[in-house]
Amino acid sequence: MEESQGHFLPSDAPESTSSYNSERLNSGAHANHGSGVPGVKKRGHNSRSWIKIDQDGNVKILELDKARIMRHCSLPSRDLRLLDPLFIYPSTILGREKAIVVSLEQIRCIITAEEVILMNSLEKNVVQYESELCKRLQTNKDQADDLPFEFRALELALELTCMSLDTQVKELEIEIYPVLDELASSINTVNLERVRRLKGNLLALTQRVQKVRDELEHLMDDDGDMAEMYLTEKKLKSEGNTPSELNAITNFSGGTKVVSKSAPVSPVASTNGSHRLQRAFSSIVSSSKHGSLISSSNGGENIEQLEMLLEAYFVVIDHTLSKLFSLKEYIDDTEDLINIKLGNVQNHLIQFELLLTAATFVATLFAAVAGVFGMNFAASVFDYPSGFSWVLLITGAGCVLLYFSFLLYFRYKKVFPL
Repeated sequence: MEESQGHFLPSDAPESTSSYNSERLNSGAHANHGSGVPGVKKRGHNSRSWIKIDQDGNVKILELDKARIMRHCSLPSRDLRLLDPLFIYPSTILGREKAIVVSLEQIRCIITAEEVILMNSLEKNVVQYESELCKRLQTNKDQADDLPFEFRALELALELTCMSLDTQVKELEIEIYPVLDELASSINTVNLERVRRLKGNLLALTQRVQKVRDELEHLMDDDGDMAEMYLTEKKLKSEGNTPSELNAITNFSGGTKVVSKSAPVSPVASTNGSHRLQRAFSSIVSSSKHGSLISSSNGGENIEQLEMLLEAYFVVIDHTLSKLFSLKEYIDDTEDLINIKLGNVQNHLIQFELLLTAATFVATLFAAVAGVFGMNFAASVFDYPSGFSWVLLITGAGCVLLYFSFLLYFRYKKVFPL
């Protein structure tokens, strides 16, 4: 396989894809030469490595710069920035005059009516997209397909993107549910840190899925954008006559004698000539209306065809987003449960603090009485040897009664159940 640098997107004899992988690795290594980060080229380089896939499933590696791609696909420079791996842009699908710009996760490509120009990368989704598209095109080469080439390429990009996001959601579910269950049963710093990390991953994945969903919803709501994406029809119209023009020519020249629109008509001529010219003019108008109706009906059918395609994957991505929302709700429920448990523990601590405070107050009263009688002063009570013992017994009984009075009061006020 050869690398084309002399002219843009060559259309010579197709090559086999069996020896393609080794050349792709060499091309990727050559593109990454001199860069500190694998898979990223320096900004000073004018050309990048691209993969061209034609309608027959043939693959070629090309070294192309932005100017050539812009001229060939009639794209502005801002659209090519969406495909630049040095920039991080959300998922986007743009319909242009001659191409569809697709930036879905790692799949970044330009789809035309005849070929797919895919950014060369060793990412898993890119390799899978390339191999699967070639396989489908080569398998259905001799079979009729209802979808045009650009829709088949777009469908595969949507399919792989939805599958990749759904796989990531499933992996997150497998990881997050056991951690949340463990946190609900054992609240500690390690489990809280794990949940915090997983919640950050969940929010980032939700934003990515939400952007893909919003992009599909925006396309389905705008008939003009969907009509712009039907590249095969626009190409056929640009190469030949439109249906309205063909019908007008057929109806106008259907008779044995053709009347020229520029031929002068004598005002004194018979009325047959004027009637004939009027009938010819009315036939042109009616055929033009009929052709426009056919064209609009075909356009409506094409838009409906694309809308059904987008709607199918919109349902898939919406289901993936609903699973992420379910995960978020499960995390919120776990957080509420943890807050309830922490609140319950705090209530128990407050109850214990009330009991301890009441006991401390009673003990302080007992210690005060004992301290008073421990002073060195003259009193008649000291004349009796058992007098001090009676004082201690009476004071202790009073303190116990006071403590139980506090407990009954707390129970009456329903501060805590006893």
